[in-house]
Amino acid sequence: MGMIEIDDQNFETSLLGSEKLALLDFGGQWCQPCKKLEPVLSELAGEYQDRIVIGHCDVAKGQKLAARYGVMGVPTVIFLKGGQEIDRFIGLMPRQKIVEKIESHL
Repeated sequence: MGMIEIDDQNFETSLLGSEKLALLDFGGQWCQPCKKLEPVLSELAGEYQDRIVIGHCDVAKGQKLAARYGVMGVPTVIFLKGGQEIDRFIGLMPRQKIVEKIESHL
């Protein structure tokens, strides 16, 4: 299973309802760093499919969700556990650093 497409309508059921660690990637089609990050996150979604869930939200389609989490720039990746934000990073991050963040929250 890869990344789940998230918008204002399906966020509650798709990510917040999960018992697993959830990562929510905010990006935009026009954003070059986002385009580089998405395949990395998609790959990690497959590798960690039993332990985490990763969603992607295009800020143009999830404006309310982006505002709810105070997203000021993309890419922004927010880590959620039990429905609460526990960590985030903004900008492009190397794959190994993302893995380290994931592992630290499992």
